Amino acid sequence: MARIENLNLSQRVTNELGRAIVSGEYTIESGLPTEAKLCDEYGISRTAIREAVKMLAAKGLISSRPRQGIRVEEPSNWNLYDTSVLKWLLSSSPSLHVLREFLQMRLAIEPQAAALAAEFGKDEDIDQIEYALNDMKTAAEDPQASMHDADLRFHTSILYASGNRFFFQLREFISTALDVSIQHTTPAKGNDMSVAEDHGKIYTAIRNRQPERAKNMMTYLIDEAMSFIEQEIQRKS
Repeated sequence: MARIENLNLSQRVTNELGRAIVSGEYTIESGLPTEAKLCDEYGISRTAIREAVKMLAAKGLISSRPRQGIRVEEPSNWNLYDTSVLKWLLSSSPSLHVLREFLQMRLAIEPQAAALAAEFGKDEDIDQIEYALNDMKTAAEDPQASMHDADLRFHTSILYASGNRFFFQLREFISTALDVSIQHTTPAKGNDMSVAEDHGKIYTAIRNRQPERAKNMMTYLIDEAMSFIEQEIQRKS
């Protein structure tokens, strides 16, 4: 029981310290407080603090070495594929700039995944894309409903249907950032049914086994989202 309690406490401290590091509250120059100070601040044992330090080190946010203490790492060393790190980044002030980088990465991955799904995807896997699309359309017709979850399933289903294990391994990363991205881009589009129809063009190309068209339709979708994010960045600058 004590082990579980320690782990839960460690996870809470990991989350709070992780957010503080990513938001710039703790920097390379300032470092983190000592173990003793962290114990006092959070009212927990050194064991729980050390577990949190290990978790943060595994995410690349800090390093802990003998006689050097706990050191905050350069942002270039942070593990951006860690969904916790990505969430902390997206919840911090420069989230729009992070989203732009994320969309640039999506442009390198998802159009190719759509093309592979069209060329090699199994019928039953393409069915999953269709189910997600149908749920998007149903939600779009109901002013009280959200098609957010169905939108996420649409994209992750394409990653799976591509048959590329490396692409599918990115599903948690893609979903985490999409979760925030959709909140910016869908309202900008202004019409849920229009969003669903654009996704439908990708699905149709995949179902009809048209790799190049599937690739182009996915590229268009992400490029349009990029335009919305760029406009918002300029508006806030």
